[in-house]
Amino acid sequence: MLRITELKLPINHADEALPAAVCKRLRITPRELVRFKIARRANDARDKMDIQLVYSVDVNVKDEATVLARFRKDRHVNPTPDTRYAFVAKAPEGVELPRPVVVGAGPCGLFAGLILAQMGFRPIIVDRGKVVRERTKDTWGLWRRGVLNPESNVQFGEGGAGTFSDGKLWSQIQDPRHLGRKVLTEFVKAGAPEEILTEAHPHIGTFRLVTMVESMRETIESLGGEYRFENRVEGIDIESDVDGKRRVTGLRMHTGDHLAASHVAASHVVLALGHSARDTFHMLHDAGVHVEAKPFSIGVRIEHPQSWIDEARFGPCAGHPDLGAAAYSLSHHCSNGRTAYSFCMCPGGTVVAATSEEGRVATNGMSQYSRNERNANSGLVVGIDPERDYPGSPLAGIELQRHWETRAFAVGGSSYNAPAQRLGDFLAGRPSTALGTVIPSYRPGVTMCDLADCLPEFAVTALREALVAFGKQIPGYDHPDAVMTGVETRTSSPVRITRNEAFQSLNTAGLFPAGEGAGYAGGILSAAVDGIKVAEAVALSMLAAAP
Repeated sequence: MLRITELKLPINHADEALPAAVCKRLRITPRELVRFKIARRANDARDKMDIQLVYSVDVNVKDEATVLARFRKDRHVNPTPDTRYAFVAKAPEGVELPRPVVVGAGPCGLFAGLILAQMGFRPIIVDRGKVVRERTKDTWGLWRRGVLNPESNVQFGEGGAGTFSDGKLWSQIQDPRHLGRKVLTEFVKAGAPEEILTEAHPHIGTFRLVTMVESMRETIESLGGEYRFENRVEGIDIESDVDGKRRVTGLRMHTGDHLAASHVAASHVVLALGHSARDTFHMLHDAGVHVEAKPFSIGVRIEHPQSWIDEARFGPCAGHPDLGAAAYSLSHHCSNGRTAYSFCMCPGGTVVAATSEEGRVATNGMSQYSRNERNANSGLVVGIDPERDYPGSPLAGIELQRHWETRAFAVGGSSYNAPAQRLGDFLAGRPSTALGTVIPSYRPGVTMCDLADCLPEFAVTALREALVAFGKQIPGYDHPDAVMTGVETRTSSPVRITRNEAFQSLNTAGLFPAGEGAGYAGGILSAAVDGIKVAEAVALSMLAAAP
């Protein structure tokens, strides 16, 4: 089978145009084309008056070797790559091995658990939150009634933070083993639409993710895995040998009734914590596990009517079914030495309350699969780093996040309302007292204010400069009625739980830091891929230690 890449056709092309283009590209007759299937589809909208669909196509032809020989120097015609996943290990039959423990049931923990289960290692998956449907009820409790459950919310519970997001399934990670394809394939098995296997920028959306997570849990359990929800890791048991080398031996758990405690013996622990497990980061640091501060970003969520973004990006083709809701990605290097950029853009979505701690406000964005809500939203954030902004303790970034989230809670009225401001007022440096034509989507609600009261001064300066620059790139982006809602602080983990080439903690054997919370991923797909890699490392380590 051959793969043709960069095959371009007009957006309104007829069905028969694609096989005709394949034949023309390969210089073959229609009778020589046995079959073809789309491997990937994207769009090129740089020219709004002539938007093109860009295909990668897998093709069966007669006399494949002769056809391929014509294109030896053409990088767009090659043998189709083998993207099938190959397991690196298998649990031996008849040998009783200790069960690996996965801490966290987000995308990283989910795929770590799945791969371990598929290899026969019967993982135990623990999560401080609830099963996904109960967690969804608790999350809506904050959004609708302003009632926060600190253990069951946007951040904590089955599915992780990615469940309440746009469900984006692409990243810029290097993936020579096609592990991302394994992730997408498992998602399709669990109920995701098959088009995620071919779209250049696939997404799923919250409602579909809920049922998929449940289906994958059932698969893991059918393979011998075990879930324990409402189990928060409160302590870690570590032993040192005569040479001072440390190894994990177990976890001390606190169960959901907040009365009972339990212990889990464990020699191999995957730490798939998520970026908001602040108390767990503190516990690990206190236990001597090597942790370091890492960069993250801070800013706001910005909303525009989706129709504005569609028109700005697609011109007269806005609304075309093959294009869907338009997205954007923006970045600007500011004169104060900072970089401001868009983050986690959610076409046709909503801004959501994403705090996991009482007395604090944090925002995020999410979309459903349809992406048909009124507004587009995106994080609009400014990069910060430990040396310049939170030096000293490895956990100083957590305290910085908490400071501005606490400030946002107060400015918002101490009710989980979020502080918000019209863009025109933000640029002018005056508080907003009323909304314009753009209605914010954040729930429980917003309080109009001056966002400069709940952001660092350097971030305010950078955002004001960047907004003007972005308005030149996307007409209407700096419209005075666009709404900015604060604060966006949880763009990524503020810490990294450092690990070696074997994916184990630098100073504590048997601990396998993984995913976004450990500082090694950013988003659903990259976190899931990291979970696969860590599961493989766990399996190989367990086999090496087996009698």
